[in-house]
Amino acid sequence: MSLETFQITRREPYLDGRVFEGGGAYERIDGVATYAVDPEHAANAGIVDLPLAPRDADGRVRYAGDVTILRPLSGGNRTLLLEVPNRGNRVLQRNMNRAPFDLMPTDEIQAGDGFLQRHGWTLAWVGWQWDVPKPGPRMGLEAPRIPQSALNADAPMQLRIQPNQRRADYPLTDHHVGAIGNHQAIPAREGEEGEARLLVRDGIWGEAREIPRENWRFAREDNGARVADPSHIHLDGGFEPGKVYDILYAPAECPVPGTGLLALRDLGAWLKGDAASPIAGDIDHAVAQGISQCGRFLRSFIERGLNIDEAGGQVFDGILVHIAGGRRGEFNHRRGQPSVQPTPSFGHLFPFADAAQKDPRTGRTAGLLDRQRTKGGMAKIFYTDTSAEYWRGDASLSHLSLADGGDVEPPADEVRRYLFASTQHSPGVLPFTDQSPFGTHGSNHFNVVDYRPLLRAALTNLRDWIRDGTEPPASVMPRQSDGTAATREAVAAKLAAIPALARPDPAALPWIYPLDLGELAERGIPALPATRDGAAYPCLVADVDADGNEVAGIAMPDVSVAVATHTGFNVRHPDSGGGGQILEYVGLTLPLAKDRAAREAAGDPRPSIAERYASRDDYLRRVRAAAEDLVAQRHLLAEDIEVCAEIAAERYDACA
Repeated sequence: MSLETFQITRREPYLDGRVFEGGGAYERIDGVATYAVDPEHAANAGIVDLPLAPRDADGRVRYAGDVTILRPLSGGNRTLLLEVPNRGNRVLQRNMNRAPFDLMPTDEIQAGDGFLQRHGWTLAWVGWQWDVPKPGPRMGLEAPRIPQSALNADAPMQLRIQPNQRRADYPLTDHHVGAIGNHQAIPAREGEEGEARLLVRDGIWGEAREIPRENWRFAREDNGARVADPSHIHLDGGFEPGKVYDILYAPAECPVPGTGLLALRDLGAWLKGDAASPIAGDIDHAVAQGISQCGRFLRSFIERGLNIDEAGGQVFDGILVHIAGGRRGEFNHRRGQPSVQPTPSFGHLFPFADAAQKDPRTGRTAGLLDRQRTKGGMAKIFYTDTSAEYWRGDASLSHLSLADGGDVEPPADEVRRYLFASTQHSPGVLPFTDQSPFGTHGSNHFNVVDYRPLLRAALTNLRDWIRDGTEPPASVMPRQSDGTAATREAVAAKLAAIPALARPDPAALPWIYPLDLGELAERGIPALPATRDGAAYPCLVADVDADGNEVAGIAMPDVSVAVATHTGFNVRHPDSGGGGQILEYVGLTLPLAKDRAAREAAGDPRPSIAERYASRDDYLRRVRAAAEDLVAQRHLLAEDIEVCAEIAAERYDACA
């Protein structure tokens, strides 16, 4: 087995031995896994640069990564849930257990309301990302490094910045938000700084203008003084809010990002089936789960057909991909930076949908599941998305025909796809705000819909599918065939009737295009920046009702029993620059008027809260009825009816 050793660094009762009703007490185990993979093995084919990595005497490539396990002492429900940490952070408890959001990473694993533990899940996390800050509480991977002498061709690293405020310098890391650096900076290679380029655009696909080399340098500001630093970039006059900057440079090191994909595979196989595993004998089934960046990571894992290990065994029985849309990411190419988000690159390439189809723009025929089907070991897959992934331009590609723009149904034997209606990328929270700690500033308040109860039901349905063969609810997504899908332009036009709701500029909407990444792209060596190579792919979103809420997808009770309009987009605030552009990951919430007088004074066509509901109690009765309907459809667990009532009550109080 490719996981060679597991060194335990900590083993202790979880939360001092707390007993969870239904699940009992848990044990926490932290350690470091060492992997030893054969770069010539067919199961590892396609991992870019793995054959160039240093090998030990036995011909294997070795690397190590962090592991955390929460083990129910009772054995639990005999199902492993293995999370791919988001930028090194364990977020499973936040999303499934409704635990608080930690702004700064900590080593603590909060129990929240204990949902996963009460249901007896065995939980684990795998370090997979090579550039998380270490030492520290985040989970990472010491990926093998390729000697420069082994590279017969090279590629630059591309980092993209879109400032929200003017500032003089930035660290060289793609995911730097506000004042919080999310990753270790990736320094430029000494002596080659002169070959670097800095480009600026007015939007994602605006015409690139090169900034003269004498106007910027690898440096940072320190108490007003400029200090040379290969890990930072400094621009004379500062980086302008709203502009899109691309830095292309040669980094000092060349890791093998794709070994993170192998770490997921090999830890899953070892935990599930090896006698040396701390959970040996307790597991019948395994589910991999990841959100956002890590959902895109799982889509890359699926596309590479990696659910078969070196021994030929299937690893995961189920895969839950959350808020990934139709994209993948920079997880398996030379100079790949795993936290790249909207930067057009490998993650934006066809195929988008599971079943094979022909892309008329490129002439290629492929589907996301092709390799896995050929190799065997197909898992059951759930994709859950929010409205934000649709509005950024890519989610609908996972179920549209690229030939005619018509509906394409997911393969029902293997896949379910669900939209959580009128939601933003992350679960919404109160109080209302239009500014985040990360520097984002919206033209409206951020979306406050907390969709996490829907995610819990999805996980339960997936487990029942793989464990008992219980068919899950049919896919729920925007479709043209039933009139629930529309273009973004058409929806924005409908929303024009609602005062104070800032709509995106149609000319500034993001699109996905076929890309030219150079003649070596098939080998994982890109020419950057990517260039457009044809017309934009189609894009549809969910249509909306008279309140501005979506008519497609699964709606939380506080959306279907409305006290506000909720969207999957929010327009950049004018003081952030980038006029008319959407903020890619946040939506908006615009409360209804409190009463008829306030509505008429504002010229708001939406009936007010007082015109809809006789009282707060009347409102909550309707919410509970809506929740009961969701339980009947199996999109909500009965135990979460009161959770939905609590969520709705908080939002009613905030709006009324």
